[in-house]
Amino acid sequence: MPETRPLNSVRIIGGEWRRRILRFPEAPDLRPTPDRVRETLFNWLGQDLSGAICLDLFAGSGALGFEAASRGASRVVMVEHSPPALQALESNSRLLGVGERVQIVRADAQRFLAGAADRFDVLFLDPPFHQGWIERLAPILAGVLSDDAAVYVEAERFLPGCGDWRTVRHGHAGRVFHHLMQRGERDGAE
Repeated sequence: MPETRPLNSVRIIGGEWRRRILRFPEAPDLRPTPDRVRETLFNWLGQDLSGAICLDLFAGSGALGFEAASRGASRVVMVEHSPPALQALESNSRLLGVGERVQIVRADAQRFLAGAADRFDVLFLDPPFHQGWIERLAPILAGVLSDDAAVYVEAERFLPGCGDWRTVRHGHAGRVFHHLMQRGERDGAE
């Protein structure tokens, strides 16, 4: 019989906190990345993110950021603007005992990027659809990402790239297109 989870929950699929359940509030723009897609993403990135500094912009449920921390990322910054989602992120952070590895920031994504002093190795970019976020953020990504950073993007359509980053792997699940991007010209498929 398949495992059933409560509504508004997601399971961490790998690493230190494997099988732990995260709960999050119901919200129209909150689309946690499904297990199958996260599994694909972390196959693309490599299962072990030891030493990586990650940015989960539009953190929402925190599925991507907590998954990265579970897989050894040395630091994960989760940026979220919604107060209910922030409360859930804080609660899940305490539940997992993440300590200093995860920093939760209440901020608008564009303002956060404009003022960020850190350089990130992995960016998880999963903004609300049909609001132009990717186009607005693309010009300022280079200022916060390391030269060899990987960018993971979820969007309502296929994207050939985002700023200086080009799609190197992609797939789709339902109406969500997911992309792994790196600096360069290549384009590949899942």
